[in-house]
Amino acid sequence: MGPQRIVCLTEEPTEILYALGEQDRIVGISGFTVRPPQARREKPKVSAFTSAKIDEILKLEPDFVVGFSDIQADIARALIKAGVEVWISNHRSVAGILDYIRRLGALVGAAGRADAYADGLQRGLDAIERDAASLQRRPKVYFEEWDEPPITGIRWVAELIRIAGGDDVFPERAIEPMAKGRILEDADEVVRRAPDIILGSWCGKKFRPGKVAARAGWDVIPAVRDGQLFEIRSPVILQPGPAALSEGVAQIAQIVRSWAQAQRG
Repeated sequence: MGPQRIVCLTEEPTEILYALGEQDRIVGISGFTVRPPQARREKPKVSAFTSAKIDEILKLEPDFVVGFSDIQADIARALIKAGVEVWISNHRSVAGILDYIRRLGALVGAAGRADAYADGLQRGLDAIERDAASLQRRPKVYFEEWDEPPITGIRWVAELIRIAGGDDVFPERAIEPMAKGRILEDADEVVRRAPDIILGSWCGKKFRPGKVAARAGWDVIPAVRDGQLFEIRSPVILQPGPAALSEGVAQIAQIVRSWAQAQRG
């Protein structure tokens, strides 16, 4: 049967369990959850990302708590001390997201549906990658996760950019699991790497292309010169879950394809 009373400390397990038809097991969610929208209406919000209402979680009598990243270690420790079973995943790649879906499904007794769901997401990624293979030129892409200080994209974002037909201009930083490892001490490095497209997803606030374009010396960047600055909303790209592998990558692919078509013109 698996766990019957699950608390999700981040959005992605909530989205997955709803997709698998196992939402009745969820008794608490993260306050940052926006997908699926009905979760916000139906489930009590008991955590942020780096903090949680431990007493409120314990009142829900969970038999399983799901979280993400070592950043939630303190929350996990407090719950484990209280006798709660906790699973903290640390996946940060496209393959890791797909594996996470399969493992979570298996834990709740829905392995078959989880495998089918993950397989469908993989087919969607394969189709986007096949379509991108026909592009005559691949754009260089700078992805900005935060602006003050500038933080470059994490690994699954760089991988999705590649699948969509582009190339991340900071691949060596993408492999850094923590944001502090992806801080740009010298923002002029973006100028030197000359991206054709700039994508922004400032976690928790709206991306402002005009503010980015106005940075000193950035007017010579091809993306700025040609007006190729776009927002990818954080709920569909910065969560290591299904949204990034479906809606997020689709948005990137559309931007890349439009850029490629303009190059031919």
